Amino acid sequence: MRNHNIVLWIIISIVTLGIGSLVWMVRMKNDMNTRGAGIPTAWLLLVPIVSIWWFWKWAVGVEIATGKKMSSPVAFLLVFLLSLIGMAIVQVQLNAASDADQLPSAV
Repeated sequence: MRNHNIVLWIIISIVTLGIGSLVWMVRMKNDMNTRGAGIPTAWLLLVPIVSIWWFWKWAVGVEIATGKKMSSPVAFLLVFLLSLIGMAIVQVQLNAASDADQLPSAV
């Protein structure tokens, strides 16, 4: 999983009036799916009620990608309700999980 510069993504999201946030979520979905998250296609974000379910599946992916260091209800509430601030908090956790994966294992 790649580390992402959250400050850059917040600036992009503000400049693009929220489209950058969607791009960030799709990129994170792809990264988390490589770790076995099983998040469905992002096209479901376009369907009004189904998009809430998609956000929940995305939050479950965060729990899987962070090794349960961030629970899915917390990730859901952060991203769904707090938007950019929540996005930053979740990305910090994902970056920490990515850094932990890159550490050499002690044998």
